[in-house]
Amino acid sequence: MAEEDSGKPARYRNLSKIWLMLFACVTLTGIAISINQIYLLGVLTFPEHSYYYTMLGLFMGFSFIIFPASKGAPRDKVPWYDIVLMLLTGLCSVYMAIHSFEIIDEAWIYTGPPEAVVLSIGLWFLGLEALRRAGGMPLFIFSLLFSFFPLFAEYMPGFLEGTGWSFTRAASVHAMSSESLIGIPTRVICDLLIGFMVFGVALQTTGGGKFFIDLAFSFLGSVRGGPAKVSIFASALFGSMSGAVLSNVVTTGSMTIPAMKKAGYPPYYAGAVEAAASTGGCIMPPVMGTVAFIMASFLGVPYSSIAIGAAVPAILYFWTLFVQIDAYAGRTGLIGVPRSELPSLKQTLREGWVYILAIAALVYLLFFLRRVAQAPYYSTILLIAGAMLRKETRFNVRSFLLFVAQSGRLLSELFALLAAIGLIIGGLVMTGVALSFSSELISAVGGNVIALLLIAALASFILGMGMTISACYIFLVFMVVPALVPFGFDIMAIHLFVVYCGLMSFITPPVAIAAYAASNIAESPPMKTGFEAMKLGVAKFFVPFFFILDPALILHAPLAAIAHATSTALIGFLFIGSSLEGYLVGFGRIGILNRVIIFAAGFLLAFPGSYSDLAGGALALVAIAIKFLKVWPWRRAGRAH
Repeated sequence: MAEEDSGKPARYRNLSKIWLMLFACVTLTGIAISINQIYLLGVLTFPEHSYYYTMLGLFMGFSFIIFPASKGAPRDKVPWYDIVLMLLTGLCSVYMAIHSFEIIDEAWIYTGPPEAVVLSIGLWFLGLEALRRAGGMPLFIFSLLFSFFPLFAEYMPGFLEGTGWSFTRAASVHAMSSESLIGIPTRVICDLLIGFMVFGVALQTTGGGKFFIDLAFSFLGSVRGGPAKVSIFASALFGSMSGAVLSNVVTTGSMTIPAMKKAGYPPYYAGAVEAAASTGGCIMPPVMGTVAFIMASFLGVPYSSIAIGAAVPAILYFWTLFVQIDAYAGRTGLIGVPRSELPSLKQTLREGWVYILAIAALVYLLFFLRRVAQAPYYSTILLIAGAMLRKETRFNVRSFLLFVAQSGRLLSELFALLAAIGLIIGGLVMTGVALSFSSELISAVGGNVIALLLIAALASFILGMGMTISACYIFLVFMVVPALVPFGFDIMAIHLFVVYCGLMSFITPPVAIAAYAASNIAESPPMKTGFEAMKLGVAKFFVPFFFILDPALILHAPLAAIAHATSTALIGFLFIGSSLEGYLVGFGRIGILNRVIIFAAGFLLAFPGSYSDLAGGALALVAIAIKFLKVWPWRRAGRAH
């Protein structure tokens, strides 16, 4: 499953049986090498840099086979020039892998032989072309400018001025240093993420998506607005395991969106619910996709610390989404699905025990044994072994090849994207602009904390457009995080802050790629779906500011402070969600005046600080007084709808 699968098969080439077999062999070889390195099997020992170059050559090379060069390029056959590009990628990577010791020991960045420089230039340009195909033109242009930035950095004005490099020297740094193509993004995927990507594909291809949907329907299908609440539950679980926003939309949305439409939800609202829920999966413990593992490696803390710290913010996000969906159903009179039409909980658990076992094993290995890199491989073996016991999910030769090929497609796409992010980081590190950007950002706000957070959020939002969440986070660590550190914020809160802000673009027009993917399934207007998803995901615009100002919301505070901050935030977001939908549990429909008052009360209650809690409580009492004194009857609100 692609980390950010758009749901448009036309993006990918339809491989013939021969190419599919070859691709499966390449993928299995790459996975086997990864397992050998992670488990230290010693079957074939790769030096660290040789390992990275080998994986880059295998998977980035095959991205030229997976992704056609243009919209008009053949989809059903592989042109000769794509084969040449794949072979050139392999040649450049194999050369670098063979000479990895010399590259380091003899400082080939400065004194490399001519052929090494030529191949460095080739690997640089091949990385950019792979990105253009996998990531699209906007991200390609962005990476192109920043990877070439060292060539003209010395002529740039202000904080953009940096150290200048020659073309050949820049190419050598990009290809042979540990700061660019085989920098942190590539090292993270090689050392950590491959297993999780394979586990996500195994979960999808063995029917995990259907299991989560059936489990959610058996729990919530019969309650008010049941199908939409099912979408939240299923997408949160599946998204947490996969970490893939768009493939989450496509996998769960193909089942939940039609169910919501059948229950009476407008198509645009059904699509928006799925988009908002799928986006939240990336921030939902216990697994949080792949971001938590990357964050743990940056912070040097156990993965479990990240997952525990991220729990309350994720709960607040999904709580607000749940409140809005329940309020919408209450306001419009939508009911749940009759119990007779829902799957049996007992039967669902009996058929889905393998998924529960695999996820439980994954969580146990992550939290208690702390075998982060090894955990997904153990869980994948359990998942596949269990699937083979049931006829409905049993692999045959064809389905196994498709599973392997789908894993390879995901890894090829991810390597192309993250290697290019490495090029961006390499260009910024070479010139020193990465540091000056942070210092200029600090000086621009003049010590105003709120202004800094707003600018950092905007920067994170813009830089997150079009990137996978993993690539977005890695980039933001270099560009935005250093500007926030000097202000004394909790370091984990800073990292979570940029993740939340980077994810905003997935549901915020004009980008809103998750909403647009959902609108294709819902057959609804994309922009209308996007704006509705932005409203449903409103907590994502507030929660990161609240937890960076009050670390109690990430459980970095005394127990009493945590209890106080969490309880007031839950009440506050109950009011915020209810005000946006015009319906409050226990009061029914609410009018415009009270919607404004309730929203303000909710914001103040959720905002850190005792005084804001008192003000929020006072406003809530005002709203109640208005209802009972009938100064502005809430029940008149129905006229506005």
